Amino acid sequence: MDSGKVVYRKKPEIPVIRPRAPDTNQHIQASAKSLELSKVIRLLDDPLTTNLKERHIFVLKKLLKRSQNGFLLRELRGVTKIFNICAEKVKDHPEYVPILCEALQICRFPFLKEKASDELNYAQDVTEFLCHMGYLMRVSDAEVKQHLVETVKSFYSCVAPKQLLDGLQPTSPGYRLQLLERSDLAQTLLLSMATLENLPTVKLQLLQTLQILSSSSDMNCALMLRAQGAETICLHMNELDPSGQLLSRSSEILWNLLERCSKDEVTAQLSSIECVVSLKEAFFHQLLNGFRHSDFQLRNDLLVITTLIAENPNSLLIESLFAKQLMGLITFPELKSHNPLLSNLKLTYDNEDLKMKKLLLNLLVLMSRDCAALQLYKEERVMLALLTLINLQVKSERRSGSRHWSSSQQEELQLHALSVLATVAPLMVDDYMSCQGNACLLLLLDWCVGKDAYFGQGHCFHGTGGRGSKKAQMRHCIRVLRSVTSPGVESVNQDLCDQGTINQLLGILMQMEASPDEEDAITLEIKSDIQLILSALCEADMHRKELFGSEGVEMAVHFLKKGADNFYSSLGHNKLILSTVDCVWSCIVGCYTTEDYFLAKEGAFLLLNLLSSSPRCVHGTVLATLLELCDNTNTPSHILSWRDQGGQTAPRLLLQLWREEEEELGVSRSQHGGIADPKRPTLSLYQQEDTQLSFPASTASAAVLEITENLRSKIYSIFCKLGFQDLPGLKTKDYVTLSIVKRYLDFKVGEVWHELSRELSVDGVRPVTPDEEALNSVCKIAEDTARKVATEQSSILEQLKKEDISEEELMYKEIKSYWKQKELAAKSWDHYVSKTSNYEILKEIKAQREKYIESSRNKPKHEDAALHPTEHFIGQVMSTENTDAEGPAGVKLTLVQPPIEAAAEKEAETTTQDPEYFSTVSVKD
Repeated sequence: MDSGKVVYRKKPEIPVIRPRAPDTNQHIQASAKSLELSKVIRLLDDPLTTNLKERHIFVLKKLLKRSQNGFLLRELRGVTKIFNICAEKVKDHPEYVPILCEALQICRFPFLKEKASDELNYAQDVTEFLCHMGYLMRVSDAEVKQHLVETVKSFYSCVAPKQLLDGLQPTSPGYRLQLLERSDLAQTLLLSMATLENLPTVKLQLLQTLQILSSSSDMNCALMLRAQGAETICLHMNELDPSGQLLSRSSEILWNLLERCSKDEVTAQLSSIECVVSLKEAFFHQLLNGFRHSDFQLRNDLLVITTLIAENPNSLLIESLFAKQLMGLITFPELKSHNPLLSNLKLTYDNEDLKMKKLLLNLLVLMSRDCAALQLYKEERVMLALLTLINLQVKSERRSGSRHWSSSQQEELQLHALSVLATVAPLMVDDYMSCQGNACLLLLLDWCVGKDAYFGQGHCFHGTGGRGSKKAQMRHCIRVLRSVTSPGVESVNQDLCDQGTINQLLGILMQMEASPDEEDAITLEIKSDIQLILSALCEADMHRKELFGSEGVEMAVHFLKKGADNFYSSLGHNKLILSTVDCVWSCIVGCYTTEDYFLAKEGAFLLLNLLSSSPRCVHGTVLATLLELCDNTNTPSHILSWRDQGGQTAPRLLLQLWREEEEELGVSRSQHGGIADPKRPTLSLYQQEDTQLSFPASTASAAVLEITENLRSKIYSIFCKLGFQDLPGLKTKDYVTLSIVKRYLDFKVGEVWHELSRELSVDGVRPVTPDEEALNSVCKIAEDTARKVATEQSSILEQLKKEDISEEELMYKEIKSYWKQKELAAKSWDHYVSKTSNYEILKEIKAQREKYIESSRNKPKHEDAALHPTEHFIGQVMSTENTDAEGPAGVKLTLVQPPIEAAAEKEAETTTQDPEYFSTVSVKD
């Protein structure tokens, strides 16, 4: 049976929509092509035909002519084998070189697909084809290498052929690039650089290709980095290059690797001694020989790469002598140098030179972490160069017409030098003092507060907020002073105090406070830094606290009065509040003169106001300051007399803070705040979680560390100063909390003994019998103390319960009386209305009244009584006095009138007459 007829036979029973003959013929042609490709591979690889060179070349040319518009995806596996066979034959037969070059030329076109699913089905074949195509770099012929590099470069700018056979379509634009990332083509090209030492043109084209690969894909960069790409590029960047583009291309590739890969991995490869030496040679070559703007940019790019290498602690900048040569460049041109490298160096003072100068200053900060670098700083007089940069009053000996830094450039360098000095000066205190750094900074500070006209540009990073003023210079000058005073070096601080820094800073601070300008983040930062400087200067010296004096106390009081309303303003008010409290602690507390003046200015009241209104993060500092202030005997009375706007007292505020702190710590408490577990009266939740841990003898236990981490110890210490009796403004709940505060120290001692017992149990250690008995006894005493406190709290709560019941009964009595009065008033009103609306009732009431009046009159017992009717008066005789008149008129009485309401109530009880709203009283003479 004919197999072709079986496969391609048309079936008439199937409906045909369009002619099928062309597709069938094309399919037959494709099968024939595939068959021919397999025959070509057999012809090239068969031992019997392997030496038929002319036959091979004829067949290969015919095959390439047939695929001149691109290779089919399904043929790529066979094409890969042909590439490998030809690459092996090129070694002995150069006639195969044009075949490879023409095949690579065809590879520039997109691959062709017959079906939409071919891209997915043959993805692995394409990946392997790209990998083997990169292996052609092993061919020694330069033409093949050049064609291969150009072909890979064309992948990023390829154009599909204009004419294609029916049924064939080019692959999607990103298909080949996506699969290129999955291959090792980029890695292979990078490794082939070692074979191009004598081919500068090809090497330059390869670098261009690697630059494109690294700039377009993170995966390509990762592959290159895995093959030590950064190190390889760096080691070849100084080779001979007639075009002058080799160094710039290498720099761009290094930048792509730094941006798209892990910076630490790249700098680790560049930190070897060989790479550092290569960078040094490239940098100084550009520095001394560059004259174009692009040369200056390349020089700065290399310096940035060097800066990134300096961040690596394992870099060998010092060992390679690169750092020493850079130190001489940093001090140029401020200081004269005898370095031969710098003897012929001339700066153009343009923006690129300014960038180089700023990069060199930044390098000082990065290298200052190494002690060996600090020794280089001393040898090259870096400190003197920095102080020269920040001093605006230094007059350079420049000839007329010579180039120099412009005013805006000088401002940038000045601010950058101040920023560097804030980091370097504390590490080089001896050099700082020998160069009179304090005097230089104080002079600059005087200039900053002066009234002379100066308009800052404010364009640079360090000049933020300083446009049109000297605020940026003051900000960085204060930062430097804070950095040199914070370590507490006595020689530096004493020198500042001897020059009147305390009074100068106080004057600047109050001058800024009196300024009408609106407060911004920079102004608040300057104020807080000044207060921190004052704290560092006065903290450990009584004489300096006296120099702080009343002016400093008034400053602290002024800032305390601002309160914590703007704590979360995000401008820096929170830092200002903390620095103010720290200033009180360091500059006022400890000196009785300033303490008394502070108390007289109601400083303790202001601290308590701050404590009641500030967030929890500030409470620790404020409580510590109050505790230190309580050593003054006048402080407790001020604290006890304080009241907030709601009438709350200081003891009640402290007890409220105690309860909030225990709630934050997760301490077990009852509903009313009493002790819930006598075995753990003050144990926090975090301590309960660490019950199975054992601490070494050199480490404090959790019970001891807990004291320093929360507010309870500070509150307890303050109550020890205030006392635990006769505290004003406390309620029953406060007394419950106070009973715990009073025994806090006993509870903490018990916690320590419990921890000791638990750690011995965890470590499997059993004390001797006497020690075990003593340990159990101490733990039992602590537990009994907690039970006693719990009993005391129960009695307090019971008393509270009784008071609540009595108050409730009194409330019910008041309510009952209120409704009784309303009932009587309503009844009286109804009776009154009935009299006015019913005449018969009115007549009856009038008859009852007349009857009552008659019955109330007493008959006279003798004639005098009849002549002189009895007169009743309401009153009490207090005293009598005789006069000259005769008879009763001669006696003068002094009376006190009793409450009429009581008499009226008594009269109402003895009569059955209905109450009336109106009555008359007749007085007889």
